[in-house]
Amino acid sequence: MINIFTRSIAINTAALMISSCALAQSQVYPNKPIRLIVPVAPGGGTDIVARLVSQGLSERWGQSVIVDNHGGGGGVIGVSLVTRAPADGYTMLLGSNGHVTFAPALYRNLPYDTQKDLTPISLVANQPFVLAVHPSLPARSLKDLITLAKKTPGGIIYASGGNGGASHLGTELLQITTGISMVHVPYKGTGPGMIALLSGEVQLGIIGVATVLPHMTTGKIRALAVTGAKRSQAAPDLPTIREAGVADYEFDVWYGLLFTGGTPRDIVAKTHAEIARVLKSPAVAERYASAGLEPVTTTPDEFATMIKSEIPKWQKVVKAAGLKAD
Repeated sequence: MINIFTRSIAINTAALMISSCALAQSQVYPNKPIRLIVPVAPGGGTDIVARLVSQGLSERWGQSVIVDNHGGGGGVIGVSLVTRAPADGYTMLLGSNGHVTFAPALYRNLPYDTQKDLTPISLVANQPFVLAVHPSLPARSLKDLITLAKKTPGGIIYASGGNGGASHLGTELLQITTGISMVHVPYKGTGPGMIALLSGEVQLGIIGVATVLPHMTTGKIRALAVTGAKRSQAAPDLPTIREAGVADYEFDVWYGLLFTGGTPRDIVAKTHAEIARVLKSPAVAERYASAGLEPVTTTPDEFATMIKSEIPKWQKVVKAAGLKAD
């Protein structure tokens, strides 16, 4: 009887010690370097945001936040590393809607569930896109474009940076919401697509504002509208597609920070608070602006709700366009 009682005390004491250690570790988080997975090759918007965020968090925490690029597989390889990591706050993902909400729509055999296997922390940046046309196209407004496209189904050719990418799905969404039909030509990246638009090889493209802006001012392309819910800080005179008459259209590329699924809420809350402080830095705002990015934050719950609502939206687009990535 004494042995059973003694064993019970020992087990309870051990459980309390484990619980206390876990609590202590959580309270001093982070106490070792953090790995920030970026599921694309170095360069581009995702990488710019990741390096700014990692630098800001490193400075605030006094711990290294190491950017680790793992491109390939449409981002699936990098995201998989995060979903399989321990849920202790020491592995983070800097992902975009392409990795988090496009992927479940495009891939039938995705090796993870973005809503269960990732824990949202906050959005950290938004990249406005612009609906632009070649000056030879007789459309000076979105209304003109829709009218022209409906008169000549398949007569307008549009460029994208690749099948299943942001510019592709954003343009497919435009076709679905307006009832127009255009011909898609995928290029190997935004750069080649932009060159095709400038040369007149294609007549239309939905492209990031930072890429489009220099050519808007010279008249080499004509910008009709921005694609997001609000006007772009970089091009405030351009109306949104909604303002131009298409009420059901909204599209931007966003970047967000996520932990492995099941990461403790106190670690998520602490990281969220630090991210909000980092994004208020004038240096970050200046660097964002030069890259055509806008700082944005959300609560973890707001971010999770947005992901949940976006997945079925892109599933409808993918199904309507007949797209497959595997």
